[in-house]
Amino acid sequence: MDRTTETLARYVTSLRYEDLGPRAVQEAKRHLIDSLGCAMGGYRSEPAAIARKVAPAWSGVPSARLLGEGRPTTPEAAAFANSVMIRFLDANDTYIARGSGHPSDMLGAILAAAELQGASGKDLLLATVAGYEMFGAMADQVPLRDRGWDQGVFVAPAAAAGAGLLLGLSAAQMADAIAIAATANVATRQTRAGELAMWKGCATAVAAKAGLFAAQLARAGMTGPTAAFEGRHGLAEQVTGPFQVGALGSHDRPFAIERTNFKFFAAEYHAQAPLAMALALRGKVRAEEIEAVEVQIYAMAYSEIGSEPAKWDPRTRETADHSLPYMLAVALRDGRLTPASFEPERYLDPSLRPLMNRIRVAENPELTRQFPQELPSRIDVTTHSGQRFTERAEYPKGHARNPMTDADVESKFRDLSVDVLGAHVDPALRVLWRLDEAPRIGAILDVLTPQPAER
Repeated sequence: MDRTTETLARYVTSLRYEDLGPRAVQEAKRHLIDSLGCAMGGYRSEPAAIARKVAPAWSGVPSARLLGEGRPTTPEAAAFANSVMIRFLDANDTYIARGSGHPSDMLGAILAAAELQGASGKDLLLATVAGYEMFGAMADQVPLRDRGWDQGVFVAPAAAAGAGLLLGLSAAQMADAIAIAATANVATRQTRAGELAMWKGCATAVAAKAGLFAAQLARAGMTGPTAAFEGRHGLAEQVTGPFQVGALGSHDRPFAIERTNFKFFAAEYHAQAPLAMALALRGKVRAEEIEAVEVQIYAMAYSEIGSEPAKWDPRTRETADHSLPYMLAVALRDGRLTPASFEPERYLDPSLRPLMNRIRVAENPELTRQFPQELPSRIDVTTHSGQRFTERAEYPKGHARNPMTDADVESKFRDLSVDVLGAHVDPALRVLWRLDEAPRIGAILDVLTPQPAER
């Protein structure tokens, strides 16, 4: 195997629960709680319903369950459907470095592997940290979006690493799993360009499913390409450009999961700070008084949510949650942004268009130079009477340098889960906070499956 594959495989298979430390364990719990809350919030979405519909009925072994429904299916189908649920609201966590993406998109695969292995809560926490570490090792070095590739390039091998750890792969088998996942799952970024379709929230679920399958194949003896990253026509030559994996998490360096950011709002990550600023400005000026809104932001945010004409006239849910003009208009008009803000009757509301058309978004080169060490943005609002109001921000609520508290994480879980879990929300939280004490993760999945009459 090439050096990159071998380095990653040896690191993952040598990692032990005792290596994690209290902070990494706590962060793994927090990110799992956050992601499972997002899954419950996305349970009734149309993409999730489609994913469950195509998941075959399955009574054999191995199997894994669909979150919220509890029906057993194949591990691969569960990995896909559960990751679709986690991703739908665009409320799950985000890793920001040279590259970026949503490491929790892989959790459907890790949960499926944990269930089919009868893993313990500690096993699940370890695999989660390992998967995030693999994701971070690549994202720290590779600006995928600049080359037109999608984050599934990170998710597939990371899912293979987390799932492979649960499946008990040797270092050699892990290298095969990573190589298969990395070579076979190169996704273009057309998924997130222009007017967005349902696939925006499903593309990385396919990568998670593929990572799990790669780990299963490697365990059965399938060998992978010997130079997936560094060889002729490998990832470095074709996709990422040359890169070297840096230091991986240890007692001397925080794990990637400790550097991964939560979303306070159920919206695209780079909109988090502007949304908080818009809500602060709403306390100073009424929406009907606004003459103009000038937003200055760094290049990645501008490209992602503020540069395309489709973002000023969102016609799909997926476009709306990646439209900074739309989200700012809703925040200024309604004083809040919730999952209901992305229902068709809201994003198609013609009364929002005049306010959206008074919003201008521009990249500020100085703010771009500060990114990703900071996530700076500024909003200037001018009223019809000529008054001017300004808000600035560097780190949104939920960023690793402006963290959400455990109470914030719980509140978000309750808000997103209550429609599905009802009275089971608090019992579910109690079990999830004690995940490290669970001998089998089946008990964890039980609390996320209300009785049919309660769904």
